[in-house]
Amino acid sequence: MININVPEYFGSMVFGDDVMRERLAPNVYEALRAAMETGEGLTVDIANSVAEAMKDWAIEKGATHYTHWFQPMTGITAEKHDSFLRPDKNGHPIMEFSGKGLIKGESDASSFPSGGLRATFEARGYTAWDPTSYAFVKDGSLYIPTVFCSFAGDTLDTKTPLLRSTQALSEAAVRLMRICGNKDVKRVISMVGAEQEYFLVDKKMYDRRPDLMYTGRTLFGAPPPKGQEGDYHYYGSIKPRIAEYMRELDEELWKLGIFSMTKHNEAAPAQHELAPFYENANSAVDHNHLTMEYMKIVAERHDLVCLLHEKPFAAVNGSGKHNNWSMSTDTGVNLLDAGKTPAENAQFLLFFCAVVKAVDEYQDLLRYSVATASNDLRLGGNEAPPAIISMYVGEDLENIIEALVAKEEYEAEDEGRIRLGVSALPSFPKDTSDRNRTSPFAFTGNKFEFRMQGSSLNIAGPTTVINTIVAESLRKFADKLEGAEDFSVALNRLIRHTLRDHKKIIFNGNGYSEEWVKEAERRGLSNYRTTVEALSHFTDKKNIELFTRHGVYTEQEMQSRREIGLQTYVKNIKIEARTMAQMVRRDYLPAISEYTERLARTLEAKNGRGLMERETLDRLSALCDDAYVAVGELEAAIADAKKIESTAERAEFYKDHVISIMNLLRKKIDAAEKLTASELWPFPSYGDIMFKI
Repeated sequence: MININVPEYFGSMVFGDDVMRERLAPNVYEALRAAMETGEGLTVDIANSVAEAMKDWAIEKGATHYTHWFQPMTGITAEKHDSFLRPDKNGHPIMEFSGKGLIKGESDASSFPSGGLRATFEARGYTAWDPTSYAFVKDGSLYIPTVFCSFAGDTLDTKTPLLRSTQALSEAAVRLMRICGNKDVKRVISMVGAEQEYFLVDKKMYDRRPDLMYTGRTLFGAPPPKGQEGDYHYYGSIKPRIAEYMRELDEELWKLGIFSMTKHNEAAPAQHELAPFYENANSAVDHNHLTMEYMKIVAERHDLVCLLHEKPFAAVNGSGKHNNWSMSTDTGVNLLDAGKTPAENAQFLLFFCAVVKAVDEYQDLLRYSVATASNDLRLGGNEAPPAIISMYVGEDLENIIEALVAKEEYEAEDEGRIRLGVSALPSFPKDTSDRNRTSPFAFTGNKFEFRMQGSSLNIAGPTTVINTIVAESLRKFADKLEGAEDFSVALNRLIRHTLRDHKKIIFNGNGYSEEWVKEAERRGLSNYRTTVEALSHFTDKKNIELFTRHGVYTEQEMQSRREIGLQTYVKNIKIEARTMAQMVRRDYLPAISEYTERLARTLEAKNGRGLMERETLDRLSALCDDAYVAVGELEAAIADAKKIESTAERAEFYKDHVISIMNLLRKKIDAAEKLTASELWPFPSYGDIMFKI
């Protein structure tokens, strides 16, 4: 183990503020800070100075190349590396990096998903430096965070809409605070902390499972006798091999300036969690990408494989990524912290109401933002919230809301009776009640925890949606309060009416119960159970108007993202279906057939008098026949899907028809696993994978 001084070691591979202050001339540093904080442009001379300093620093850190690091609509990151090496006029090698190379790059955009924004033969795409996210050195290259757009200027990435949404949120929030009398705040920052769940499995086991290699999850597997029933793994002592992995992962992340704070065993066997500290949303997105990448890199060094699929194993917990979201001013105030004074309480309630209104009015967008085929498998069970969007606020805060709506006095247990005039709004303890694991959108004291995101998801999408819908609420609030004759009366009325109109989204009970499904329907809440349903509503008129009004997406960009989502859904299910068919034909059916042949020989040797052999033979033969028929139907369905031209119709076909055949086929094979001799079973079992690390 390396003995390190963590504060000195932390961020050592990042071209961060301290490095910039040290290496840049004061005027260059101030210009760059202004660009980072206000979006001001940079002159060529300033860009050249920054590039030269970056290059010298990166070379000292062992870099020979640089790359514009961007986030195409694949859900992961992309990079193309160019060397600093150049010939001088005499042909001698020199190391050079210009402001032009820093600010702008060109990349082939033809092979990335574009959803129809461009023809496949149109190759040119551009990357542009995002100075609000720090550059860093990794694996011998200087990584420069960038946005990615087409030759025509259409956004082809997830970072650009995120940056647009953070600007929209800031503008709306600052405007509202000005109206409320706060003249000091110049920016409001979207803050995110993304808790990351994951599984670790032995690489030797992984290499023997084609389904894990091709799809990231087990398409077959009978549950072992022991799962997570005893809760032995949750928060349990960490095995030495896993502890060493976690230690090395921490060190790698700390070098990159990522505040990896918490690590522990999660509920399912072989499942774990890492939690970072809060930071601005843009950095949080970049850092979560790096976290997922290094989870996999470090796992390989320990002969492990990190699984980030939302449901790698049936019948145990899936893996989520909880997006802890809040708003902070540039003066350091969390706008979702109730504070200790009446003015702070009123401010808290105003911004709290904005979120309640946003979540209620745009349930469909929140569901869309987490919609993937893999997350469909996770939502609704084993500590994952259901597909129905609701908000948990705790009993105390709910009582305050009810009192406000009814214009009644609220009596706190320890603080006596409190009047509801704006000048004497109640204070709110941070932990007034227990947490609710079944809630998709839970208030947890001074932030909201969006629990629906899957573990492999790029958090830029959900964060973009949250920023934008809250910005819309704040815009409407500002319109109502601006020019009010009596501000206090108008503010009190606005808070009360907002809570009255949108409290239907608040639910503190069990989100898994059938009663809640019926109650949610009665309240008029949406329930989009599948990705295909959720994607179909993304381009509804009200959503197009929302995103175009705030400049986050154009209508064309929204249509493209819906198309990409459907294409991705179809591709993922098709890969799973093909993998299932191959495993069944090449491995499972031959293994079952071999065992039934062994049983038949034994039964014949016993002159037909072996009860175990006869009954097992009959059951396995029936399962084998059923699986054989089902795999034929699956292959035919894959072929039929290929003939459907419309992406939306093809996605519906996979959702309604192909997946049902896949589920049937799995049911037959898993039942056969329970009856077949283990030495003949072709792949490691669930017990082997989850417990033998």
